[in-house]
Formats: sequence, C-alpha cells, structure tokens
Amino acid sequence: MIETIAFYLFSAVLVASAIMVVFSKNPVHSVLFLILSFFNAAALFILLGAEFVAMILVIVYVGAVAVLFLFVVMMLDINFAELRRGINTYLPFGIFLGVILFIELVFLVFQNWVLPPSGGPALAAPAPMLSEISNTRALGQLIYTHYLYIFQVSGLILLVAMIGAIVLTLRHRPGVQRQRIADQIGRKRSDVMTVKEVSFGVGAPVE
Repeated sequence: MIETIAFYLFSAVLVASAIMVVFSKNPVHSVLFLILSFFNAAALFILLGAEFVAMILVIVYVGAVAVLFLFVVMMLDINFAELRRGINTYLPFGIFLGVILFIELVFLVFQNWVLPPSGGPALAAPAPMLSEISNTRALGQLIYTHYLYIFQVSGLILLVAMIGAIVLTLRHRPGVQRQRIADQIGRKRSDVMTVKEVSFGVGAPVE
C-alpha cells in the first residue's frame, strides 16, 4: 500500500514538473522543474529496484547536465521576447509533429506484440536469483555487450553538447577582462614586483 501511494505521488509530481518544463516562460524555472522531474524519476527507479540507475540519474543528470544547462541559460544573453515573436511561424509545423508523435504512441500502446521465435527460449530460461547477481552487474552486462555501440554514441552526444555549451559561453565582450595564459606564464618578476631599500627608522617613502 505504501509503495502504491509513493508510486502515484512521484508519478504525479513527475508529470506536473515535465509539463512545467515545457510551459514555463522563464528558462531558469524550466531547468529547475527539469531537475525536480529527474529526482522524481530517480525515486521511481528506486521503487522498481533499479537503485544503480537512480543513482546515475541523480549524479549525472542532476549534478552535471541539468546544472550545466542552468548555468548556460543564466550566462547567455538571449532576447527571449524576440524569440517568442517568431513562434507563430513554426507553430503549425510543431503541431503537425506533435500529432504524428501522439499517433505513434497510440499505435505502440494498442499494438498486439508478438514475440519472435528466438525469444521463446530466453523467456523460458530460469531467471537467476537476486542473491546470485546484483542489479549493477546485470546492467553492466547489458550495456557493455548488447548495447555497447549505443552507449558509446550517447557518450559522444554528451561530449558534443558539452563542447557546444563551452563555445556558446566563450564570447568576447567589451569591458570584460579575460585570462591570458601566455601572458601569465611569460611575465617576469620585474613586471609585478619592485624591490626598494628602506633605511632603519625611516620607513618606506610615500609615492
């Protein structure tokens, strides 16, 4: 009973936060709602017994990706009012794509799935005991055997996203001092420090 209540509670908050990510006018609020949805999704994974996936979701997506999005949104000087003016131009195309996606989801839900002949022996095979294999080991066997190439491609996509975020934030702005590594390494002691002889009892001269 407690697990059922927790499932519906986390699911309701997850759906509500996902809707707010799309409909929130402030992009910073959208990222914060995205972080909230990640936390609730991690809680659902814990209810399903996939504690490793929940931990990865919190550490990677909440601790790295979502925070990176938040800093990028806060640092970019984007005129969102100008972007919203052209929304009517792309609105019919967006509605068309949404309808297609909704029809595909309906087909997936009401499709009569038929297992291939090769899937019968795999389903008939006895499942290992939970004490014999852990959740992390089972997940690792799937990722690094059957889904190795997909896992590598997802890592490349995240790498491209990280490089794009760095390129977007590295902009030359007037009046902003930038760090110059070559000047720091090539400077001499005489450029930053002056040695003066001070007589005893007189003190340093005032310039």
